[in-house]
Amino acid sequence: MKKIYIPLFMGVFLFLVGCASYQQKKEIRQDKDWTIIWEEHFDAPGVLDATKWNIVERNNADWGNYMSNNPECMKIKDGKLYLRGIVNPDRAKDTAQYLTGGVSTKGKFAFQYGKIEIHAKLESATGAWPAMWMLADQPKYGKYPRNGEIDLMEHLNYEDQVYQTIHSYYTLELKKEFPQRYTTVPVNTENFNTYGMEWYADRLVFTVNGKETLTYPKVEGVDPSQWPFDQPFYLLIDMQLGGSWVGKVDPDDLPVQMIVDWVRVYQ
Repeated sequence: MKKIYIPLFMGVFLFLVGCASYQQKKEIRQDKDWTIIWEEHFDAPGVLDATKWNIVERNNADWGNYMSNNPECMKIKDGKLYLRGIVNPDRAKDTAQYLTGGVSTKGKFAFQYGKIEIHAKLESATGAWPAMWMLADQPKYGKYPRNGEIDLMEHLNYEDQVYQTIHSYYTLELKKEFPQRYTTVPVNTENFNTYGMEWYADRLVFTVNGKETLTYPKVEGVDPSQWPFDQPFYLLIDMQLGGSWVGKVDPDDLPVQMIVDWVRVYQ
């Protein structure tokens, strides 16, 4: 009898101890005292702080076809940043059919490890693709996608969910699906929501409204391109339109906008 029940008892005991230890570690991590190292509340009416932000320029990427510095694509009002996607009002000045607004901290602020949160509201339209994401500040490992990409939030069309995703050479070129690299999270886009991530030396923990949604760990014994997240990254927030993923734009749905209330970075 003892040979049967003692091991069973010990197994249950160790399991409970392990659960308690895990819960304690989880609580300790959640209760970590974060300190704000960088923040933006868009308090200066009509003025984008040039010491913190750049206007995202048009580029050849799928998401960058309509990026513009047209003032109609970006407004600051009542402590909020409005990034807009519009029908181009004057194609004599710019031949693009649509214009979109975006900002980045490239060359002005980057960080490595910590926590980031962005409080924002997403409007919907056919072809709308608002995004909050991060890229490496320097090409430590070479050209894209070797330095990785962290997508804090992407929203498509009229969907009632957002996407949170990791991209890298490991996922895009080697096409590795382990560990899990993306998730979808239900959101009410009628409300402001907080999109975030906690960044540690061995994992990325995505959040929506303070709740963990996806953990992407550093994995030992695989191709080193799996973890390029050991270097500073900068932030991009942009109201994109059109592209191979989101599909065609319906001009009758425009203008559309992403309204950003605040951005905070902690360590």
